[in-house]
Amino acid sequence: MTELLELNEIECQYEGQIVISGLNLTLRKGDIGCLLGPSGCGKSTILRAIAGFLPLSKGSISLRGQTISSPDTLWPPEKRKIGMVFQDYALFPHLTVVQNVAFGLHKHPKKAQFQQALKQLELVDLKELANRYPHELSGGQQQRVALARALAPEPDLILLDEPFSNLDAELRKSLSLNVRDILKQLGTTAILVTHDQHEAFAMSDAVGVLKDGIVQQWDTPFNLYHEPANTFIATFIGQGSFIPGKMKNHDTIVTELGEIQGNRAYQWESGTAVNVLIRPDDIILDEHSQLTAAIINKTFAGTSTLYRLRLGSGTQIESLLPSHQDYYVGEQIPIRVAADHLIAFQH
Repeated sequence: MTELLELNEIECQYEGQIVISGLNLTLRKGDIGCLLGPSGCGKSTILRAIAGFLPLSKGSISLRGQTISSPDTLWPPEKRKIGMVFQDYALFPHLTVVQNVAFGLHKHPKKAQFQQALKQLELVDLKELANRYPHELSGGQQQRVALARALAPEPDLILLDEPFSNLDAELRKSLSLNVRDILKQLGTTAILVTHDQHEAFAMSDAVGVLKDGIVQQWDTPFNLYHEPANTFIATFIGQGSFIPGKMKNHDTIVTELGEIQGNRAYQWESGTAVNVLIRPDDIILDEHSQLTAAIINKTFAGTSTLYRLRLGSGTQIESLLPSHQDYYVGEQIPIRVAADHLIAFQH
């Protein structure tokens, strides 16, 4: 697969302040990438720069091997073959659904515009609503119309700016998977911006975690969870607790949960103080274990229950157990660590 999009050491400024600095990112043709991070970290600024709405103060953006943005180059948005789906849908209220989808096809003959628009509506399963107006549709339907409109000119790249944030949780989940299926079916490259890591992981092949305008790690969802590059990513992605430990040797750490040996070797010397990340799925029930923990809280989630546990030292960790294993708050349960991925950072 070839690289479709490349961001090389880009810097963006807003009112004299540096918002994005030293950003590198590549996206292969047909892949879905995601910019994930808390509000105000610069995610939407990057999309605006890729779309051509914001100039670069340093670096370059290349699409299909051509430089489309640099300090002395700025292709206009309409020349970039990039589609965009916004948070607020941005549909024209006075146009029908099919007219909205056909809006960006003005260079085509009228008949071809209509046929292409209907083709896109069929793709998002809304062909039967072609003659309705946006106010007659639900939020999820309006978002699918916005996607069809962005896809109609057959762009090289689709940018999705918090596209599901106005929808309820269940609809967000189903629509994000639906949109991924559509993009994969077409082989369309896309970048999603979101603060919701569940959405990011469900939709994306690669995710970039941002903090203060800097991508901390650009990786697969699996690696972000199991091989975080720093403590920010370790705490931002998923759930977990840090417990203190000391290096015994390069791949074994001594903690109050016992000796933890994982999949990686560290170069720290024996006795080095470290913090070890313990995920809820690392702590399992073991009737034969001498190690116990007190349940101080529990959250039922249908197929599983998340238990908040307190160890003898007062340190708190979490454990995710099948929901049929039901224990009460205050109960002491026998546990052990089953961590295939060893994640530790020097204290």
